Amino acid sequence: MSELPGVFQLTPMNPDFNANPHALLDELRQQCPVYRDKAAGVFVLTRHTDVRGVLSDTSMWRSPERAEEAAVVTRAILTARPEGLDVDDEEERSGILMMDEPDHMRIRGPFAKALYKRVAKSRPKVQQVVNEWLDGIGDAKTFDVMDKFALRVPVDVIARLLGVDNARLVEFREWSEGSILGLNPFRTPEQTEFYVKSRNALSAYMRELMEARRKRPEDDLTSDMVALQAEGAPLNDGEVSTNLQGLLIGGNLTTTDLIGNAVWLFLKNPEQLAKLKADPSLINTAVEEVLRYESPVDITGRIAPREMDVGGCPVHQSQSMFLSLRGANRDPQAFPDPHKFDISRKDAPHVAFGGGLHLCIGAPLARMEAQVALLSFFERFPNLRLADPDMKPQWRTLPFFRGLEELTVAV
Repeated sequence: MSELPGVFQLTPMNPDFNANPHALLDELRQQCPVYRDKAAGVFVLTRHTDVRGVLSDTSMWRSPERAEEAAVVTRAILTARPEGLDVDDEEERSGILMMDEPDHMRIRGPFAKALYKRVAKSRPKVQQVVNEWLDGIGDAKTFDVMDKFALRVPVDVIARLLGVDNARLVEFREWSEGSILGLNPFRTPEQTEFYVKSRNALSAYMRELMEARRKRPEDDLTSDMVALQAEGAPLNDGEVSTNLQGLLIGGNLTTTDLIGNAVWLFLKNPEQLAKLKADPSLINTAVEEVLRYESPVDITGRIAPREMDVGGCPVHQSQSMFLSLRGANRDPQAFPDPHKFDISRKDAPHVAFGGGLHLCIGAPLARMEAQVALLSFFERFPNLRLADPDMKPQWRTLPFFRGLEELTVAV
């Protein structure tokens, strides 16, 4: 490798990476598994053992405020607030994704307890949402899996989990789509306008919903959270609101991609689909293999809390690291024959959901949605095939995420 790539070359904005990220990631892992992109001010890690080691270190920092001034990409989030965003600081700075201890666990603890308890009894509700969208496809001979199914199920599941009024679902879906644009640092002015409008509306609606549930609790997660506040959980309204929104924004995009990527992989690997149909009990390991093989999220970040040695490379306190989840999940040292999609694989754990204290809080819900959605989808359409067998996948160009623009199938 004559020249090490900058971090933006390791995103879908690079057409070569978008088409085949593993050509570059494999080369990096073999030749330079830990290196520094000086322009971006970050170390890039691609080896499973290094990535997993950093993820499992509970002393690592997440807050961009703790990163050195040279970590320009990591610190960019501190100045990313667009004009017109009507969300107060209490709410804007309270997302657990970028928060350190002790506040991180102060907020995450009650949220996780309430969320996991609700997820544990939500399978019938998820099945109902899946069935409704499958019914909506009807007798169509061809359809786009992303538009008609994968994009629809996650946002409706989250809406019902939160307790969104059915009459507001159309608006809620639109706010969700707009709010996701906040994850794109390269938005057009039109996209930024849509983002601001959507986020303002979503924030206002969430505050209204919390007030309504204080007066009249119902069987939903929003009621759970305001009840925990009333019982003494040390959470202010901004912290509850922004993290309920975070479940929507983070879970919608990544679970959509998990479902879409899974359908694509099974149609491209019919022997694996036949294996799943012959033994539906494989669905749990099948979803884990999709997460490993075609992770919806490219990278996560950590900041060194002290002087460290990472994979033989010195990393100083406050220096920032980008951990390639995609690169780690295809490391042959952890996964023999890593570029083979095999739903009966029993290798090392993947890192698609990150790890450590910041393990994705929505992981149990995403797993369950994918399990229900995939079994129901392939049962409903037993003879499903790609509308164009020679189709080249059109991957989105949203930085640090991987999902399909569309996936047209024939019944």
